[in-house]
Amino acid sequence: MHPIHIATAGWSVSSRWAGAVPGPGTHLERYGRVLPAVEIDSSFYRPHRPATYARWAESVPPGFRFAVKLPRTVTHERRLNDADEPLDRFLGEVTHLGDRLGPLLVQLPPSLRFDAAVVDAFFGRLRRVFMGELVCEPRHASWFADGPEALLADHAVARVAADPQPAEGAGEPGGWAGLAYLRLHGSPVMYRSDYPPDALRAMAERLLAEARERPVWCVFDNTADGHALGNALALRDLVAAVADTG
Repeated sequence: MHPIHIATAGWSVSSRWAGAVPGPGTHLERYGRVLPAVEIDSSFYRPHRPATYARWAESVPPGFRFAVKLPRTVTHERRLNDADEPLDRFLGEVTHLGDRLGPLLVQLPPSLRFDAAVVDAFFGRLRRVFMGELVCEPRHASWFADGPEALLADHAVARVAADPQPAEGAGEPGGWAGLAYLRLHGSPVMYRSDYPPDALRAMAERLLAEARERPVWCVFDNTADGHALGNALALRDLVAAVADTG
Protein backbone atom coordinates (compact mmCIF):
# COMPACT_ATOMS: atom_id res chain seq x y z
CA MET A 1 0.00 0.00 0.00
CA HIS A 2 1.33 3.41 -1.00
CA PRO A 3 1.00 6.51 1.21
CA ILE A 4 -2.29 8.42 1.39
CA HIS A 5 -1.80 12.13 2.08
CA ILE A 6 -5.03 13.73 3.32
CA ALA A 7 -4.76 17.51 3.49
CA THR A 8 -6.50 20.85 3.32
CA ALA A 9 -5.69 23.99 1.38
CA GLY A 10 -4.00 25.97 4.13
CA TRP A 11 -3.76 25.10 7.82
CA SER A 12 -5.98 27.61 9.58
CA VAL A 13 -7.64 26.09 12.66
CA SER A 14 -10.95 27.76 13.42
CA SER A 15 -12.56 27.68 16.86
CA ARG A 16 -15.03 25.20 15.40
CA TRP A 17 -12.31 22.54 15.12
CA ALA A 18 -10.03 23.63 17.97
CA GLY A 19 -10.99 20.65 20.11
CA ALA A 20 -10.01 18.21 17.35
CA VAL A 21 -6.66 19.94 16.76
CA PRO A 22 -5.12 20.27 20.22
CA GLY A 23 -2.52 22.79 21.33
CA PRO A 24 -0.07 24.13 22.26
CA GLY A 25 1.75 25.68 19.34
CA THR A 26 1.02 27.53 16.14
CA HIS A 27 -1.84 26.53 13.88
CA LEU A 28 0.63 24.68 11.68
CA GLU A 29 2.20 22.81 14.60
CA ARG A 30 -1.25 21.76 15.81
CA TYR A 31 -2.40 20.83 12.30
CA GLY A 32 0.74 18.73 11.79
CA ARG A 33 -0.19 16.54 14.75
CA VAL A 34 -3.44 15.36 13.18
CA LEU A 35 -2.92 15.35 9.40
CA PRO A 36 0.08 14.19 7.34
CA ALA A 37 0.16 16.90 4.67
CA VAL A 38 -1.04 20.35 3.62
CA GLU A 39 -1.33 22.34 0.40
CA ILE A 40 0.19 25.83 0.43
CA ASP A 41 -2.09 27.98 -1.73
CA SER A 42 -0.87 31.37 -0.47
CA SER A 43 2.21 30.97 -2.71
CA PHE A 44 -0.14 31.51 -5.65
CA TYR A 45 -0.85 35.07 -4.48
CA ARG A 46 2.46 36.21 -3.01
CA PRO A 47 6.04 35.00 -2.53
CA HIS A 48 7.32 33.71 0.79
CA ARG A 49 10.85 34.19 2.04
CA PRO A 50 13.15 31.14 2.07
CA ALA A 51 13.36 31.53 5.85
CA THR A 52 9.57 31.24 6.07
CA TYR A 53 9.55 27.95 4.20
CA ALA A 54 12.40 26.70 6.39
CA ARG A 55 10.46 27.66 9.53
CA TRP A 56 7.38 25.86 8.29
CA ALA A 57 9.43 22.74 7.60
CA GLU A 58 10.79 22.84 11.14
CA SER A 59 7.26 23.13 12.56
CA VAL A 60 6.03 19.72 11.39
CA PRO A 61 7.04 16.15 12.20
CA PRO A 62 9.15 13.87 10.00
CA GLY A 63 7.13 12.43 7.16
CA PHE A 64 4.86 15.47 6.87
CA ARG A 65 4.65 16.89 3.34
CA PHE A 66 3.80 20.26 1.81
CA ALA A 67 2.31 20.54 -1.65
CA VAL A 68 2.88 24.05 -3.03
CA LYS A 69 0.95 25.93 -5.71
CA LEU A 70 2.97 27.80 -8.35
CA PRO A 71 2.58 31.60 -8.45
CA ARG A 72 -0.17 33.12 -10.56
CA THR A 73 2.55 35.18 -12.25
CA VAL A 74 3.61 31.96 -13.96
CA THR A 75 0.24 30.33 -14.60
CA HIS A 76 -2.31 33.13 -14.98
CA GLU A 77 -0.36 36.24 -15.99
CA ARG A 78 2.35 34.76 -18.22
CA ARG A 79 0.22 31.68 -19.00
CA LEU A 80 3.30 29.40 -19.01
CA ASN A 81 5.16 31.63 -21.51
CA ASP A 82 8.45 33.43 -20.75
CA ALA A 83 8.17 32.47 -17.09
CA ASP A 84 11.79 31.58 -16.31
CA GLU A 85 12.43 34.46 -13.90
CA PRO A 86 9.37 34.03 -11.61
CA LEU A 87 9.68 30.25 -11.82
CA ASP A 88 13.33 30.28 -10.74
CA ARG A 89 12.55 32.69 -7.91
CA PHE A 90 9.75 30.44 -6.68
CA LEU A 91 11.95 27.34 -6.80
CA GLY A 92 14.67 29.17 -4.90
CA GLU A 93 12.16 29.83 -2.15
CA VAL A 94 10.19 26.60 -1.95
CA THR A 95 13.17 24.25 -1.92
CA HIS A 96 13.88 25.50 1.62
CA LEU A 97 11.16 23.09 2.71
CA GLY A 98 13.85 20.44 2.25
CA ASP A 99 12.64 16.86 2.64
CA ARG A 100 9.17 18.11 3.65
CA LEU A 101 8.54 19.30 0.08
CA GLY A 102 5.91 17.30 -1.77
CA PRO A 103 4.33 17.96 -5.17
CA LEU A 104 4.30 21.30 -6.93
CA LEU A 105 0.82 22.19 -8.18
CA VAL A 106 0.39 23.96 -11.52
CA GLN A 107 -3.21 25.18 -11.51
CA LEU A 108 -4.18 26.74 -14.82
CA PRO A 109 -6.85 29.37 -15.56
CA PRO A 110 -10.11 28.07 -17.05
CA SER A 111 -9.46 30.09 -20.21
CA LEU A 112 -6.08 28.50 -20.96
CA ARG A 113 -6.46 26.16 -23.92
CA PHE A 114 -4.03 23.32 -24.46
CA ASP A 115 -1.13 24.32 -26.71
CA ALA A 116 1.31 21.45 -27.18
CA ALA A 117 4.31 23.67 -27.98
CA VAL A 118 3.78 25.90 -24.94
CA VAL A 119 3.12 23.00 -22.57
CA ASP A 120 6.06 20.96 -23.82
CA ALA A 121 8.44 23.92 -23.49
CA PHE A 122 7.20 24.87 -20.02
CA PHE A 123 7.33 21.43 -18.44
CA GLY A 124 10.57 20.62 -20.24
CA ARG A 125 12.14 23.73 -18.71
CA LEU A 126 10.68 22.95 -15.27
CA ARG A 127 11.90 19.36 -15.42
CA ARG A 128 15.46 20.49 -16.12
CA VAL A 129 15.57 22.23 -12.75
CA PHE A 130 13.09 20.27 -10.61
CA MET A 131 12.97 16.49 -10.37
CA GLY A 132 10.31 16.18 -7.68
CA GLU A 133 6.62 15.42 -8.06
CA LEU A 134 4.56 17.68 -10.34
CA VAL A 135 0.80 17.90 -10.72
CA CYS A 136 -1.24 20.01 -13.12
CA GLU A 137 -4.86 21.14 -12.74
CA PRO A 138 -6.07 22.26 -16.18
CA ARG A 139 -9.63 23.54 -16.41
CA HIS A 140 -10.22 24.09 -20.13
CA ALA A 141 -11.96 21.24 -21.96
CA SER A 142 -9.18 21.03 -24.57
CA TRP A 143 -6.86 19.40 -22.01
CA PHE A 144 -8.94 16.27 -21.54
CA ALA A 145 -7.90 14.28 -24.59
CA ASP A 146 -5.27 11.70 -25.52
CA GLY A 147 -2.68 14.19 -26.77
CA PRO A 148 -2.51 16.35 -23.64
CA GLU A 149 -2.58 13.27 -21.42
CA ALA A 150 0.38 11.75 -23.26
CA LEU A 151 2.39 14.97 -23.14
CA LEU A 152 1.87 15.34 -19.39
CA ALA A 153 2.90 11.72 -18.93
CA ASP A 154 6.05 12.31 -20.99
CA HIS A 155 7.11 14.96 -18.47
CA ALA A 156 6.04 12.86 -15.46
CA VAL A 157 3.27 15.32 -14.58
CA ALA A 158 0.17 13.90 -12.91
CA ARG A 159 -3.14 15.53 -13.80
CA VAL A 160 -5.43 16.51 -10.93
CA ALA A 161 -8.78 14.79 -10.46
CA ALA A 162 -11.11 17.65 -9.52
CA ASP A 163 -14.50 17.78 -7.86
CA PRO A 164 -16.62 19.28 -9.26
CA GLN A 165 -15.08 18.46 -12.62
CA PRO A 166 -14.73 21.47 -14.96
CA ALA A 167 -15.02 19.29 -18.07
CA GLU A 168 -15.79 15.70 -18.97
CA GLY A 169 -12.97 13.46 -17.79
CA ALA A 170 -11.57 15.94 -15.26
CA GLY A 171 -12.91 13.98 -12.30
CA GLU A 172 -10.45 11.12 -12.77
CA PRO A 173 -6.65 11.29 -12.42
CA GLY A 174 -4.71 11.55 -15.66
CA GLY A 175 -1.30 12.28 -17.11
CA TRP A 176 1.58 10.51 -15.34
CA ALA A 177 0.33 7.37 -13.63
CA GLY A 178 2.84 7.47 -10.77
CA LEU A 179 0.74 9.76 -8.55
CA ALA A 180 -2.96 10.41 -7.94
CA TYR A 181 -3.84 13.92 -6.76
CA LEU A 182 -7.46 14.75 -5.93
CA ARG A 183 -8.66 18.30 -5.21
CA LEU A 184 -12.11 18.49 -3.64
CA HIS A 185 -13.38 22.04 -4.07
CA GLY A 186 -16.83 21.44 -2.61
CA SER A 187 -19.91 20.21 -4.42
CA PRO A 188 -22.46 21.36 -5.42
CA VAL A 189 -21.29 24.83 -4.33
CA MET A 190 -17.56 25.26 -4.99
CA TYR A 191 -15.44 26.25 -2.00
CA ARG A 192 -18.46 26.17 0.34
CA SER A 193 -20.28 22.83 0.32
CA ASP A 194 -19.72 20.30 3.07
CA TYR A 195 -19.11 16.69 1.94
CA PRO A 196 -21.68 14.39 3.60
CA PRO A 197 -20.69 11.16 5.38
CA ASP A 198 -21.68 8.87 2.51
CA ALA A 199 -19.52 10.85 0.07
CA LEU A 200 -16.58 10.74 2.47
CA ARG A 201 -16.90 6.99 2.94
CA ALA A 202 -16.96 6.49 -0.82
CA MET A 203 -13.86 8.68 -1.05
CA ALA A 204 -12.11 6.59 1.62
CA GLU A 205 -12.74 3.46 -0.43
CA ARG A 206 -11.53 5.23 -3.56
CA LEU A 207 -8.30 6.39 -1.91
CA LEU A 208 -7.51 2.93 -0.61
CA ALA A 209 -8.08 1.47 -4.07
CA GLU A 210 -5.81 4.09 -5.64
CA ALA A 211 -3.13 3.52 -3.00
CA ARG A 212 -2.73 -0.07 -4.11
CA GLU A 213 -1.17 1.30 -7.29
CA ARG A 214 0.48 4.63 -6.43
CA PRO A 215 0.84 7.38 -3.79
CA VAL A 216 -2.32 9.43 -3.30
CA TRP A 217 -3.05 13.01 -2.28
CA CYS A 218 -6.54 14.19 -1.37
CA VAL A 219 -6.84 17.93 -0.70
CA PHE A 220 -10.00 19.60 0.59
CA ASP A 221 -10.38 23.10 -0.84
CA ASN A 222 -13.90 23.76 0.50
CA THR A 223 -12.50 26.30 2.93
CA ALA A 224 -14.87 29.27 2.51
CA ASP A 225 -17.35 28.09 5.17
CA GLY A 226 -14.82 26.17 7.23
CA HIS A 227 -15.70 22.61 6.16
CA ALA A 228 -12.29 21.52 4.83
CA LEU A 229 -10.62 20.60 8.10
CA GLY A 230 -13.63 18.70 9.43
CA ASN A 231 -13.95 16.78 6.17
CA ALA A 232 -10.24 15.93 6.17
CA LEU A 233 -10.31 14.65 9.75
CA ALA A 234 -13.43 12.59 9.05
CA LEU A 235 -11.86 11.12 5.91
CA ARG A 236 -8.67 10.29 7.85
CA ASP A 237 -10.73 8.27 10.33
CA LEU A 238 -12.78 6.61 7.59
CA VAL A 239 -9.66 5.52 5.69
CA ALA A 240 -8.35 3.90 8.87
CA ALA A 241 -11.68 2.23 9.57
CA VAL A 242 -12.18 0.92 6.04
CA ALA A 243 -8.59 -0.34 5.93
CA ASP A 244 -9.13 -2.22 9.20
CA THR A 245 -12.29 -3.92 7.96
CA GLY A 246 -11.01 -4.55 4.42
